[in-house]
Amino acid sequence: MLLRIGYGWDSHEFKAGIPLKIGGVGLAHPKGLGGHSDGDVLLHALTDALLGAVAAPDIGSLFPPSDPKWKGADSAVFLREALNRVRTAGYAVVNVDCTLILAAPKIGPHATAIREYVAELLGVPIDCVGLKAKTPEGLNTDNAAIANAVVLLEKKR
Repeated sequence: MLLRIGYGWDSHEFKAGIPLKIGGVGLAHPKGLGGHSDGDVLLHALTDALLGAVAAPDIGSLFPPSDPKWKGADSAVFLREALNRVRTAGYAVVNVDCTLILAAPKIGPHATAIREYVAELLGVPIDCVGLKAKTPEGLNTDNAAIANAVVLLEKKR
């Protein structure tokens, strides 16, 4: 198989007293995203998309929240492991596309920085990282952030 697609989804609740980090970028906001690690909803969704594309175990299986080792961990560690599994399987990332769903903060002012960091982590040009943000109108999820991610992989020659 020359191409593979992976899909990832994650959500975290906003909680006071936690720094907010989305896509590896710290954002000024009164609340951060709760989670066992740093709660980076975007990197978690991307990690699961990469793992799913090569039929690897999901993020929760590889980095269980019950393991104190991952308490407060930088989610880039998870993404790097997923990328390592992609490469070991003989694939390379072609592109990724992500959608964030959250009421606040506005992502537009931070989109380029997030795309640049994700591109750097994945080793792809910035024009291979899509990022959109939507508000959760009518979903009653104003106190949460949701991320969807899809990845396209190509078999290395």
